[in-house]
Amino acid sequence: MKFSVVCLFTAIFLIAGTTAHAQKQPLPSNIGAKVLILNHGYPNSMDSLRFTNGIEAFFSKHITPRLSFGIPFKLGVSHLPETRNNTNFISLDALLQFHFSDYDAAVSPYLFAGGGVVVENFEENNIQIPGGLGVHLRLAPNSFLNLQAEYRYGLTKDFRDNVQLGIGYTYRLGKTKMDEDGDGVPDDIDQCPTEIGTKDLAGCPDSDGDGITDIADACPNLYGPESMLGCPDSDEDGIPDSEDKCPDDAGRKVTDGCPDSDEDGWVDAEDECPDLAGAAKGCPDADGDRIPDKDDACPNDKGTLASNGCPSGDSDADGILDENDQCPNEKGSIATKGCPDADEDGIIDSEDRCPNAYGTFNGCPDTDGDGVDDADDECPSRVGIATNNGCPEAKSIEQIEQESDNQLTEREVSAAEKDFMEDIAEEEDAYFERSKVRKEVKIESADQDILANAAQSIQFEIASAVLKSQSYLILKEVAEVLQRYPYLTINIEGHTDDVGRTAANQLLSEQRAKACYEFLLSLGLDSERMSYVGYGELRPLRNNGSKEGRAYNRRVEFKLYE
Repeated sequence: MKFSVVCLFTAIFLIAGTTAHAQKQPLPSNIGAKVLILNHGYPNSMDSLRFTNGIEAFFSKHITPRLSFGIPFKLGVSHLPETRNNTNFISLDALLQFHFSDYDAAVSPYLFAGGGVVVENFEENNIQIPGGLGVHLRLAPNSFLNLQAEYRYGLTKDFRDNVQLGIGYTYRLGKTKMDEDGDGVPDDIDQCPTEIGTKDLAGCPDSDGDGITDIADACPNLYGPESMLGCPDSDEDGIPDSEDKCPDDAGRKVTDGCPDSDEDGWVDAEDECPDLAGAAKGCPDADGDRIPDKDDACPNDKGTLASNGCPSGDSDADGILDENDQCPNEKGSIATKGCPDADEDGIIDSEDRCPNAYGTFNGCPDTDGDGVDDADDECPSRVGIATNNGCPEAKSIEQIEQESDNQLTEREVSAAEKDFMEDIAEEEDAYFERSKVRKEVKIESADQDILANAAQSIQFEIASAVLKSQSYLILKEVAEVLQRYPYLTINIEGHTDDVGRTAANQLLSEQRAKACYEFLLSLGLDSERMSYVGYGELRPLRNNGSKEGRAYNRRVEFKLYE
C-alpha cells in the first residue's frame, strides 16, 4: 500500500509534465471546505480503532486546464493505536491534482498525491504522504460539490497510516470558461451552448451519429451521408429515401427516383414498352394520336381511341377506311376487304356455310374433297357422291367396266392421243404377257375394304405427286394388310381424270403410284413384293363430265396377286 501511494505521487508529476502548456488567459483558483471521516484501524489491521472526524479548508490553483496545485489545512481528532483517548491533530499538505477533464467540465474527476506535516496534540509531528481520488460536480457556474477518498501513508512514525473520506463545497475564483450544457465545450466556442454535443461538432448534437449536426441534418434521426444532407439514400441514386418513390431501385429525379430504362419519362412499372421510348403509355406512337403503335390499327394515320387509332372515317375501327371497307360496320381484315372471317379460312362469314369451322368447300370442312362437307358426309374420309351422302356408290364390277367403256367412247380424243393410248395399251399387254403367272386374288372382306378405301382416300398436293399428310395413316393400313399376306405381291396403279394433256396425266399417274410405292418401302416392305404402273386417264370409273366423276377417277388402286 505504501509503495502504491509513492507510485501514484510519481505518476501525477509525470502527467503534469506532459499536460502543462502555455496559457493565453489566467487559469482559475479554487477555495473550499470539507467534512472528514477518519480511521486509523483498517490501514493498520486494528479493528478496535474507532472512526473519528475532522474538517478541512483548502486552496488550489490551476497550472494547466487539467493540473492544479493544492494546499489543504485539516483540523480534527484521531484514535491512535498507542492511546486510549482521542488525539487532536492539525495538518498542512502540498498536493498535485490531475483532472481527467478540463476545469470547466460539469463533472471533473481527479487523482492527487503529495506530502504533508501532521502535528498531534500540538506536541509531536510526523510526515505523511497522501494520495487518492475525488470528483467535482458542478452546481452552478462557479460552485461545485466535492467528494474525495484519501489514503495517507505515515512516513516517519509507525501506525500512522489512515484513510480519510470527505464531502464538501468548492468555489472557483477568477474568470472561468462557461459550459452551460456541460458537454465539455466552452460556451464561447460552443455553437449549441444549450444542447449537449461533441467537440468534433463544435458542441452541437448529432442524434443519428452520421457526423452531421442535428441543426444541419435534414434527417436528424436517420443515418445518412453528407452528400444527402444526412438523409438515407438506399439505392444511391442521389434522391433521399423520403422523396424516393422507389427507394430500393436507382432512378432519376424526374421520375421521383424510380427506374426508367428507356428514359421516356414513363417509369418501368407503368411503362408498357419499358425498352422502347415512347409517349403513349411509354410505347412508340408514330402518328402521335396517343395510342401506342402496338394497339393502333392505323399506326401511321392519326385517329381516335373509339376507332382503334384509325381516322374517324373507319366506323368499325378495323383499320380499313369506310370507303375501302365492304363491311364498314363489322370488323374485318385487309385480306377479306374489311369483312369478318371468324374461322380465318378466307371465306367471309356472310358467304361461309360454316363460319366457325375452317373449311374450303363453301367454307366448311371436306376432309375427303368429294364436295360433301364433313357435317353432311357419312363417309368423311372416303371420296363419295352427294346422292349417296358422301359415300362411294356400291356397284358391280360389270357396271364399272361398262361405264368405263361408255366414258371412253363419249370423249373425243385427237389422233396423237389415240396413238399414245395405244402405245400404253401395248406396253400393258406386254407387261402382263411377261407375268402370266400373276393372278389377282381375293382376300378377307375387311382387308379388301381397306384397299378399296385407300384407292379413293389417298390424296396429293394439287397437280403434284407429293403425298398429303393425311395419306400417311391410310398407307400404313395398306402396309398392315400386306404384312398379313406375306405370300402375295401387290401392284400399285395410278389413275387420273382427263383434265389436261394426256401425256402429262400419264406421267402424273406414274409418279403418284411411285410415291406410294416408295412410302411402303420406307415402312419396311420388300421391294420384291411390290410393283407400280401409271394408267393416266385410260381407265376411268366414272364420267369425267362431272366434278364428282373426275374426283372418283383420281385414285391409286392396290391389287394383290399370287
